[in-house]
Amino acid sequence: MNTRAQQLQAFDRLLTIMDELREQCPWDKKQTMETLRHLTIEETYELGDAILDNDLQEIKKELGDVLLHIVFYSKIGSETKDFDIADVCNGICEKLISRHPHIYGDVKVENEEDVKRNWEKLKLKEGNKSVLQGVPNSLPALVKASRIQEKVAGVGFDWEEPEQVWEKVEEELQEFKDEVAVGNQDAMEDEFGDVLFSMVNYARFLNINPENALERTNKKFKKRFEYLEQQAALLNKSLQDMTLAEMDVFWEKAKKL
Repeated sequence: MNTRAQQLQAFDRLLTIMDELREQCPWDKKQTMETLRHLTIEETYELGDAILDNDLQEIKKELGDVLLHIVFYSKIGSETKDFDIADVCNGICEKLISRHPHIYGDVKVENEEDVKRNWEKLKLKEGNKSVLQGVPNSLPALVKASRIQEKVAGVGFDWEEPEQVWEKVEEELQEFKDEVAVGNQDAMEDEFGDVLFSMVNYARFLNINPENALERTNKKFKKRFEYLEQQAALLNKSLQDMTLAEMDVFWEKAKKL
């Protein structure tokens, strides 16, 4: 691997290229934080895909794209004299030091859970009015549910045993079934949300990341359905013209691959 000197040299090279692009490239000169925002979100999702695929070469590439965006925002910040890349780096360094008193101070911890609890307490001391203040409103709902539950658990608002959480899941499922029987659309949606929220909580107790789990299922379904389409095409058939029983034959074969 590269030495620290080589790593710093590579980072300096990136900063230099960013300076040159901002001065000379018509597209790069036009960009603002607002125009970059949606592209940053897209790059983050692409990194997430690469991680789920365990594609290390793709992860390396996508990390570069994300890093470029960080450097780009910092460059724009320096042009308005609000902040630059050094401020960004020093800011996160200071935060990490202050949030890890068990490393840089005299606080004692026994395990990971102690670290999480201390983290949330420190954030409140820093001025956060709520434990949930750090959960972005724009997060996808499934990720947001997971983060909310992690946050409140960090200050002790949590179930004691997984069995208790599963009982809550069953309770919410029954309430959902009751509303389905009644047929009230708004109430069904409300109760379905409760089912999902309780399932996310149960996943946390089993050390399952619900977002990763659902995405794995999405990828699995997509792969099997594409196999079904390929097999139908080999028979010169359209899926619309096939019976469900015919499609199910290929679906079962796809599951065995």
